[in-house]
Amino acid sequence: MALYRDFRNEFDCRASVTVSQNFDEDEVLRGILGQIKPTNSQIKPKEEKEGSNIGKLEKKSLVADIKSSVKRVVPLLSGHKTQSNDGSTKSKIESMNHDQLIEEIKKRLDGRRYLLLVDDIWSVETWETIRNWLPHDNTKDSRVIVTTRFQAVGAACSERDGTDYLHTVNVLSDDDSKSLFNQGVSECPSSKESERMDTRSQAIDTESSKGDGPDHLHSADVPSDADAKDLLKDRVSDPQGSKGWEKEEVHEEIWKYCGGLPLAIVTMAGLVACNPTKNNDHWSKVCKSLFPEQVAPLTLEGVTRILDYCYNDLSADLKTCSLYLSIFPKGSKISKKRLTRRWISECFVAEKQGLSAEEVAETYFNQLVSRKIIRPVDHSSNGKVKSFKVHDMILEYIVSKSSEENFITVVGGHWLMPTPSNKVRRLSMQSSGSRHGNSTKGMNLSQVRSLTVFGSQNRPLPFESFNNGIIQVLDLEGWKGLTNKHLIDICKMLVLKYLSLRRTEVSEIPSKIEKLQYLETLDIRETNVEVLPKGFGQLKQLRSMLGGNKNTRKALKLPHEKNKEPMKALRILSGIEIDEDSSAVASLHQLTGLRKLAIYKISKREGGQTFTQLRSAIEYLCSCGLQTLTINDEGSDFINSLDTMSAPPRYIIGLELSGKMEKPPEWIKNLNNLYKLTLSVTVLQTRTFQLIQDLPKFFTLTFTLSVAKDDRDIVDILEENKQLTDREIIVPPGGFKSLKLLRFFATLVPRLSFAVTGKEVMPALERIDMRFEAFEGIYGIETLKSLQEVHLSVGNQADEITKFLVEDLKDTPKYLDKKYADKWPKIITE
Repeated sequence: MALYRDFRNEFDCRASVTVSQNFDEDEVLRGILGQIKPTNSQIKPKEEKEGSNIGKLEKKSLVADIKSSVKRVVPLLSGHKTQSNDGSTKSKIESMNHDQLIEEIKKRLDGRRYLLLVDDIWSVETWETIRNWLPHDNTKDSRVIVTTRFQAVGAACSERDGTDYLHTVNVLSDDDSKSLFNQGVSECPSSKESERMDTRSQAIDTESSKGDGPDHLHSADVPSDADAKDLLKDRVSDPQGSKGWEKEEVHEEIWKYCGGLPLAIVTMAGLVACNPTKNNDHWSKVCKSLFPEQVAPLTLEGVTRILDYCYNDLSADLKTCSLYLSIFPKGSKISKKRLTRRWISECFVAEKQGLSAEEVAETYFNQLVSRKIIRPVDHSSNGKVKSFKVHDMILEYIVSKSSEENFITVVGGHWLMPTPSNKVRRLSMQSSGSRHGNSTKGMNLSQVRSLTVFGSQNRPLPFESFNNGIIQVLDLEGWKGLTNKHLIDICKMLVLKYLSLRRTEVSEIPSKIEKLQYLETLDIRETNVEVLPKGFGQLKQLRSMLGGNKNTRKALKLPHEKNKEPMKALRILSGIEIDEDSSAVASLHQLTGLRKLAIYKISKREGGQTFTQLRSAIEYLCSCGLQTLTINDEGSDFINSLDTMSAPPRYIIGLELSGKMEKPPEWIKNLNNLYKLTLSVTVLQTRTFQLIQDLPKFFTLTFTLSVAKDDRDIVDILEENKQLTDREIIVPPGGFKSLKLLRFFATLVPRLSFAVTGKEVMPALERIDMRFEAFEGIYGIETLKSLQEVHLSVGNQADEITKFLVEDLKDTPKYLDKKYADKWPKIITE
C-alpha cells in the first residue's frame, strides 16, 4: 500500500501483515513480532550515548571525526553482530506460545511510535482481537492502517474516536484508467518482442527436437544482435509498444469497459500486449463477449469473466504452471527459482527445441509476468526477477480453479475450500493453528505426489498415510517439527525429485540418501548440516545442490572421497567449504556440467597442493562452461593467488570474490562476457574502477564485506586505500557504458566521489544501493545523468556523524536551483 510505503520512515518501527478469511493468529503475531526489533534499552540497560545530540557537534569536530575511520569503525567491528543472531531471535519467536507473543509485542511497542498495516480483515471480531494485541496508550501518535472489503469492518475500525479515518477506495478516473492501461501495455515486450516470445512459447509446446547436449550454452533472455537492433528500433519509433493493434480506438474500447478497476485494467493490458497480432475486429468481439452490458460499473462477476478469458487464452502448459501458484499462501513473496525448479520436478517443464528445462521454465515465467498473472517484487543483481507475488483476487481465482480440477488441495489456507471427494494429488499445508490440526482427516493421501508445508507446523505430519513410492516433490522449508529421524522415511521416497529442508533443524543427511536416484534438487540451506554424506556422489540425476548460509558464511564440507563416477547432471553446487582434504577438491574436476560454483569458506590456512588443485579445478571448470563463480575467503590467502591462474575464466558472466583481498586479479579486465561483479570492499580503490571500466556487458558492480569479529586489518586496508587518492575514493570519468546498478555493502562505506569533468561518468547508472553502519559521504552524483534512485540502509549501530551525512544528502535538493533539484535522484532510506 502506497500510504504505508510513503510514511513508514516517519515511525520508530513498523510492520505489515495479511489477515484474511481463514487465518492463524499465532502466525500473524509472529509476522508482526519478526518485523519489530527491540530497542537497545529493551536489550540492555540504558546507557548515555556520546554525541547523542547532533546539534552539539561543531563543524570542526564533525570533520575531524569523519576523517578518523579507525576511531569510528573499530567499535563497530568489535560489537558487530552476525546474521546468526537474527537466526536465534527467529528461533526464540517460533518457540513462544500465544500469550507470550502478545506480551512481547506490547513490550516492544510500548513507548514507541509505530505504524501497523493489517491487510484484508474479514470480520469485526478479527479486528477486535488484533486491537487487543496492541498497547492501549497512544500518546506517541501511532497509526494502524486496516484494509477490508466489508463496510461493517471499516465502520468498526473508525468508530472508537474522532482521530480515526474511514477511506472508501473509489474507481479510477478515465484519465487514470487510460494511463494505467497504457503503462501496463508498455511494460510488456514490444510487438516484435512479444510475437517472438509467443512464437517461442508455441514452439516449445510442440514435440521437442534434438538439442545440443548438456554442454549447450544458451541464454533465453538475450536476443541476437540483429534482433536487438530490431527491438531498439521498435522502442524508438514506438515507445509505448503499441504496434500490433491498428487504432487508438481499440485502447479506448478496452479500458473503458474495465470500470476503473485497476486489476481489470492491468489484466486486460497484459492480455492485449501478449497478443500483438490480433486486430481490431478481434478485440471488439472480445469486449462484446466480456461486457455485454456495454459500459457499466464492473461487478465481481465481470472481473471473474475477465480472469476466465485470460486463463483460457493460455496454452495448456501455461495453464498448468499458473494453477501451480495455488500451492503458495496468500500474500507470500515467492522465490522464482523455487517455483521453476518445482515446475521441472513436476515434469510441467522439460528440455525442448534445443533449450534446457531451466530456459523453458524462464520463458514460461516471463509469459506469466507479461500477462500480469504474477507481479515481480525483487530483482537480482543481474536484473532478472528474484521474487514475486500474486494479486489476492487472481490467487483466489486460481485456488478455486485448482480445487475444481482437483489439481492442488490446500489445507488451512486463507480461503475455505471443500474437502476433496477424490484422491489428493498435491497437498499444500498452510497453517500451524490447532484448529487446523486434523484438517487432513478423511482425505485419501495415498496418491499424494507433492507435499508442501508452510509456517512452523509444529504438529506431526501423517507420513504413514503417504505412498512413499510416488512422492516426487517434498518441500518442508521452515518446518520446525522436522528431525533427523524423519529423514529415514524421506530416504524411502525412491522417486523423489525435489527435496527442500531449508531452514529446518536437521543436522545430518543420512548416507541412505543415495537411494534417491531421481533426485534433481537438494536444498539444505540454513540448516545445521555441515558435511555431505558419502552417498552424495551416487545422486547421478542431481542438478542443484544448495547448502550453507551465505549471510553467516556457514558452509558444507564435501565427502572425503573421490566419486567413482562423475556427477554429469550437476549444474549448481552452492555453499561448500574447502578444507584440508585434497580428495574433495580433486572431485571438483569431474563436475564438467557445472554452471555455478559457490565456495563460502576456505578453512585451510596455507596453500600447498590443495590451493594448486583448487585453482586447477576452477580453470578446468571454466573451460567446460562454468558461468558463475563465488569465492569467499576470510581465513586463508587463496583469493590473492587467483592472479596466477594461467587461463582466466573468459566465459564467466557472474563473479564474486570477497574476503581479505589485496587487489583484484588483472585478468578481470579481459572478461568480456562479465555481467555482474562483486568484489571485497578492501579493493575499493580508484585503480580498481580503472581496471574494470571498459568491460562491455557490465550490468552490476558490488563492493561487499561481512565482518564477524574485531579485525583491525580491515580498517588498515581501508585507510591505505584512501591515502592513495587524497583520503577519498574517486570514480574516474569514461567507461562503464552499460553499468546500471552500483552497490556497497559494508560496515564502513568510505568517502566516494564521482569525478566532475567534461567526460561522462557511468552514463547508464540508474541506481545506487548502500548498506552500512558508518558512512563518509557520497559526492558528485549530480554528474550521473541516468541516476534515478539512491537507496541507503543505515544500521542500528550508526553513529551521529553517519546520521547527519545521510540527512544532509536527503536535504541537498532544498538548497539547489530548481533545474538541478529536479534532476537530483530520489534518496530512499531504510
